Amino acid sequence: MGSDIAYPPFEYTDEKTGKYVGFDIDLMTEIAKRMGLEVKFVNTAWDGIIPGLTSKKYDVICSAMTITEERAKQVDFSDPYFEAKQVIIARADSNINGVQDLEGKVVAVQQGTTGDFAAMRLVDEKGIKFKIVRFEGTPEALMAIQKGDADAAIIDNFVAYLAVKENPDIYKVVEDKEFAPEYYGIAVNKDNPGLLKKINEVLKEIKQDGTYDKIYNKWFGEE
Repeated sequence: MGSDIAYPPFEYTDEKTGKYVGFDIDLMTEIAKRMGLEVKFVNTAWDGIIPGLTSKKYDVICSAMTITEERAKQVDFSDPYFEAKQVIIARADSNINGVQDLEGKVVAVQQGTTGDFAAMRLVDEKGIKFKIVRFEGTPEALMAIQKGDADAAIIDNFVAYLAVKENPDIYKVVEDKEFAPEYYGIAVNKDNPGLLKKINEVLKEIKQDGTYDKIYNKWFGEE
């Protein structure tokens, strides 16, 4: 499994154990187990993650990847396994309360993500003029806000919620109706329909028997 393992709570490295953990890690481990397989995780930079799949460096991508028409031209996606949406994350003392408040600001994104695409749409289609700065990873985008190099970032909601939970005095989350729901899928090479079919069968089974809910509540349930 290829994954950009710097995206808590979906995939990241546990500082104490050095092991890969997260929602996607647990989900894919369970899927592999039910297929009679053992999953190997390949930590991959986001901008090369689809080329890594098509060149057979790994068999699947499970990395909080939103299903999009453009990506579906290159890979096949499983049935959706998670609903998310983009949000703005800004400094806690910021006067940013919606997308219109991004006018004239510096907005950080992870390059090639749906946050990047959403930022470009706001500029190109909505006419909100702000500077987009692109980073290899979301942690770097968040650090840019903390250091004052960016006013805000556009990232997936659950990643933003976790950042605020861990640093409530540094960040705040701003939701806006301009951001529509997105759906994550497990990506598979187009020449591997058998694997895709089996993943969908197991994913359906995991959702029906309550295992999916247990994994979800582990990472996103109320404390």
